[in-house]
Amino acid sequence: MTHKTPRLAVPMAVACGAALAVTPIATAQQQDDAGLRGRLVAVEHQRTLTAEQARRWLADDTFDGSAVKYDVDTYQLVYRTVDARRRPTVASGLLVLPRNGERRLRTVSYAHGTMSYRMDAPSVSTEAWAQGPAVIHAGAGFAAVSPDYLGLGLGPGIHPWKHVPSETTASVDMLRAAREFTAGKGLTLERDVLVTGFSQGASAALGLARALQEGTDPYFRVRAVAPIAGAYDFRGAELPALLEGRVEPKSAVAYTAYLLTSWNRLYGLYGAPSEVFRAPYADRVERYFDGTTPGQEMLQGLPDRVDRLLTERGLALLRTPTGTFSHALDVDAEACKTWTPRIPVRLYRIGDDEQAVTANTDHCHAWLRARGVHAPIVDVGERTYYGSRHLGANVAGTAQIVRWFGTLR
Repeated sequence: MTHKTPRLAVPMAVACGAALAVTPIATAQQQDDAGLRGRLVAVEHQRTLTAEQARRWLADDTFDGSAVKYDVDTYQLVYRTVDARRRPTVASGLLVLPRNGERRLRTVSYAHGTMSYRMDAPSVSTEAWAQGPAVIHAGAGFAAVSPDYLGLGLGPGIHPWKHVPSETTASVDMLRAAREFTAGKGLTLERDVLVTGFSQGASAALGLARALQEGTDPYFRVRAVAPIAGAYDFRGAELPALLEGRVEPKSAVAYTAYLLTSWNRLYGLYGAPSEVFRAPYADRVERYFDGTTPGQEMLQGLPDRVDRLLTERGLALLRTPTGTFSHALDVDAEACKTWTPRIPVRLYRIGDDEQAVTANTDHCHAWLRARGVHAPIVDVGERTYYGSRHLGANVAGTAQIVRWFGTLR
């Protein structure tokens, strides 16, 4: 979840670009067996920022760049991975490396928040909202990786929003691609990975941490995880708040439309958009979330209230989840609900979050505590970003997390 009032997630004013075409490898299993997942397809060096330039660039967008000590280089990586149905595909992501003279680098993985326009992804947008967190971590001396996820940036297809399994595979394979690239530069990424992420990326961060803890990669291990302002419990926290008007209205409409169109492609929730979306939105809503529509255009084309967006069937689906939709909500909640971290966990949040309501973090904390996990909640304090407390949690939380990560060895 992330919605920048009056825009969704991150700045969306960049012109749309074409996805990278790639010839698929026969099957996902053959790709796994051949060790091709995470293999590099293309690399582009984007820019070098001195520490002073980075701090000034961050400050211009109200980020706290005080942890930045080193010059950094930013790279766009394109790499092999699998899609939501485990078919071979490619994805892109951002790698930021410090110029600190070290040959061995500790790694931070940062998972970004919601975006619906592919050109807003970290590896293709140079705005501070998209790249700032990775630059902050790299400027503090870490190798910072930030996957675009599937269907964003240069990855083909449509982004499967709120699908932690594919966010996880894209994140694991981004780490592998970063390791391959840095090895070619004579650098070594240490095995232990520090994991963080914001909003949508908070659940993605927990998914990556779980996968690394469970040994999905023979090299990388998770050292700690620090998600920020996640929508961890869509069924028990987010949907009630959305239906009761406790989520900022335009955000509620955008998230509802994105959720239903994305999960329909993944799970099959409806036969035709008109079953759940009212006219005239039924004819345009799927195009708004196929990666080609800038966020401003999408938001302007949607109504200001959820009951003006959805039919009675659509509203009933949200009020009383059953069947396929209920199953999809269970899959989404697994990031917090069904594993037991054996590493340090801190849950960062902001009070009175107008998008990912704070009850989400409370519920995640309670689920972890029920399994004997000490995962303290850290309130990031009073912070807004373009008037949004939710987005302010990312700015404040990132500044606090980079310092916490620096204390962990």
